[in-house]
Amino acid sequence: MRDDRLIVALDVPNALAGAELATRLGDAVSFYKIGLGMLTGGGLALANELKQEQGKRIFLDMKLFDIGATIEAAVRGLAQFDLDFLTVHGDPHVVAAAKEGAAGSEMKILAVTILTSLDRDDLDACQIRAGDLPELVTTRAVRAFEAGADGVIASPQEAALIRALPEADNRLIVTPGVRPAGADLGDQKRVATPANAIADGADHIVVGRPVWQSPNPKAAAQAILAELNSPQAHQPNH
Repeated sequence: MRDDRLIVALDVPNALAGAELATRLGDAVSFYKIGLGMLTGGGLALANELKQEQGKRIFLDMKLFDIGATIEAAVRGLAQFDLDFLTVHGDPHVVAAAKEGAAGSEMKILAVTILTSLDRDDLDACQIRAGDLPELVTTRAVRAFEAGADGVIASPQEAALIRALPEADNRLIVTPGVRPAGADLGDQKRVATPANAIADGADHIVVGRPVWQSPNPKAAAQAILAELNSPQAHQPNH
């Protein structure tokens, strides 16, 4: 049984290391995220190999941001690779242009609300308007949905708020910042356990270091999947 709620982030240096990790994970993992860090290390080639030759689902985490025409052209180019998810920044003009570029493909456009590595002090440093962080995230989510986003990227701590929005009906919520109990938080500041994230309305969770830094990545992934199928994951936390 494939359980694609777990997306493993292949945040390793290059495609060779990514392919090796995917081999170690085997049939335990069916969905992978490939991000900017691996783009120059053969990331697109690995995405294509995992998708076409191994039947995996692929989330290309590019977090694109530019003028509309450039976004549309970039997304149209990426859509030809038959990938599943692509991230862009949640600004309405970016989302609308990305949806134009993805037209005719099955690729879902996910809007980044506010990065899960940021807190209110970071937003102040970026001169982003004052306000409660969850409120800013939900406002950006609504505007992204109105611009046509198929889903959003948000921390587990905002998943329940977004899932409750009327605009979120039939939209995807994908949550990075997920850490099994006792795991090192790394650079994430707004976190939750896998079961809590799913219980609060996330469709998919993204987990990287707790899997690929483990001495036994497959066992680590299987432990997360077991947690996703525990009673706790089916009990809303709100």
